[in-house]
Amino acid sequence: MKTVNIHEAKTQLSRLVEEASKGESFVITKAGKPIVKVTAFSAPTRARVRRPGFMAEQISVPDYFDQTGRKEIERIFPENELRFSAASTGRPWGVSRFLPSIF
Repeated sequence: MKTVNIHEAKTQLSRLVEEASKGESFVITKAGKPIVKVTAFSAPTRARVRRPGFMAEQISVPDYFDQTGRKEIERIFPENELRFSAASTGRPWGVSRFLPSIF
Protein backbone atom coordinates (compact mmCIF):
# COMPACT_ATOMS: atom_id res chain seq x y z
CA MET A 1 0.00 0.00 0.00
CA LYS A 2 1.23 3.44 -0.93
CA THR A 3 2.34 5.81 1.87
CA VAL A 4 2.23 9.59 1.46
CA ASN A 5 3.32 12.27 3.91
CA ILE A 6 0.78 14.90 4.84
CA HIS A 7 2.49 17.68 2.86
CA GLU A 8 2.47 15.63 -0.34
CA ALA A 9 -1.16 14.67 0.32
CA LYS A 10 -2.08 18.36 0.52
CA THR A 11 -0.37 19.24 -2.73
CA GLN A 12 -1.42 16.13 -4.68
CA LEU A 13 -4.91 15.58 -3.19
CA SER A 14 -6.81 15.51 -6.50
CA ARG A 15 -4.49 12.92 -8.01
CA LEU A 16 -4.48 10.80 -4.85
CA VAL A 17 -8.28 10.86 -4.59
CA GLU A 18 -8.54 9.80 -8.22
CA GLU A 19 -6.21 6.87 -7.57
CA ALA A 20 -8.13 5.88 -4.44
CA SER A 21 -11.41 5.94 -6.36
CA LYS A 22 -9.89 3.38 -8.73
CA GLY A 23 -9.14 1.07 -5.82
CA GLU A 24 -5.57 2.14 -5.02
CA SER A 25 -5.77 2.84 -1.27
CA PHE A 26 -3.05 4.81 0.46
CA VAL A 27 -1.97 5.89 3.94
CA ILE A 28 -1.24 9.48 4.93
CA THR A 29 1.56 9.85 7.47
CA LYS A 30 2.63 12.69 9.74
CA ALA A 31 6.19 12.66 11.08
CA GLY A 32 6.51 9.11 9.74
CA LYS A 33 3.51 7.80 11.69
CA PRO A 34 0.38 6.64 9.86
CA ILE A 35 -2.62 8.85 10.69
CA VAL A 36 -5.26 7.99 8.10
CA LYS A 37 -6.04 5.38 5.45
CA VAL A 38 -7.78 6.60 2.31
CA THR A 39 -9.81 4.10 0.35
CA ALA A 40 -12.62 4.19 -2.20
CA PHE A 41 -16.14 4.55 -0.85
CA SER A 42 -18.45 1.89 -2.17
CA ALA A 43 -22.18 2.43 -2.44
CA PRO A 44 -24.35 -0.28 -0.91
CA THR A 45 -25.00 -3.19 -3.20
CA ARG A 46 -28.54 -4.26 -4.00
CA ALA A 47 -28.24 -7.07 -1.46
CA ARG A 48 -27.41 -4.61 1.35
CA VAL A 49 -30.13 -2.05 0.59
CA ARG A 50 -33.09 -2.14 2.95
CA ARG A 51 -36.38 -2.70 1.21
CA PRO A 52 -39.46 -1.40 3.02
CA GLY A 53 -42.32 -3.85 2.86
CA PHE A 54 -40.18 -6.84 1.91
CA MET A 55 -42.06 -9.00 4.42
CA ALA A 56 -45.52 -7.83 3.43
CA GLU A 57 -48.15 -10.49 4.03
CA GLN A 58 -45.62 -12.64 5.92
CA ILE A 59 -46.26 -11.02 9.30
CA SER A 60 -49.68 -10.35 10.76
CA VAL A 61 -50.60 -8.00 13.58
CA PRO A 62 -53.48 -9.21 15.74
CA ASP A 63 -56.62 -7.06 16.01
CA TYR A 64 -56.07 -6.57 19.75
CA PHE A 65 -52.51 -5.23 19.29
CA ASP A 66 -53.41 -1.63 20.14
CA GLN A 67 -55.06 -2.83 23.37
CA THR A 68 -51.94 -4.63 24.62
CA GLY A 69 -51.12 -3.41 28.11
CA ARG A 70 -54.36 -1.42 28.36
CA LYS A 71 -55.13 -2.47 31.94
CA GLU A 72 -51.63 -1.56 33.09
CA ILE A 73 -51.83 1.84 31.37
CA GLU A 74 -55.26 2.49 32.89
CA ARG A 75 -53.83 1.66 36.30
CA ILE A 76 -50.92 4.07 35.83
CA PHE A 77 -53.04 6.83 34.23
CA PRO A 78 -56.45 7.04 35.89
CA GLU A 79 -59.57 7.76 33.81
CA ASN A 80 -59.42 11.51 34.44
CA GLU A 81 -55.87 11.70 33.02
CA LEU A 82 -56.13 9.54 29.91
CA ARG A 83 -59.20 8.26 28.11
CA PHE A 84 -59.10 5.19 25.89
CA SER A 85 -62.52 5.73 24.37
CA ALA A 86 -62.26 6.65 20.70
CA ALA A 87 -66.02 7.25 20.71
CA SER A 88 -65.74 10.11 23.19
CA THR A 89 -63.00 11.97 21.30
CA GLY A 90 -63.34 10.71 17.75
CA ARG A 91 -59.59 10.13 17.81
CA PRO A 92 -57.67 6.86 18.11
CA TRP A 93 -57.09 5.75 21.70
CA GLY A 94 -58.65 8.97 23.05
CA VAL A 95 -55.29 10.65 23.60
CA SER A 96 -56.62 14.12 22.83
CA ARG A 97 -55.48 15.55 26.16
CA PHE A 98 -51.82 14.73 25.50
CA LEU A 99 -51.47 14.82 21.71
CA PRO A 100 -54.27 16.99 20.32
CA SER A 101 -52.39 18.26 17.27
CA ILE A 102 -51.21 14.86 16.05
CA PHE A 103 -54.61 13.15 15.73
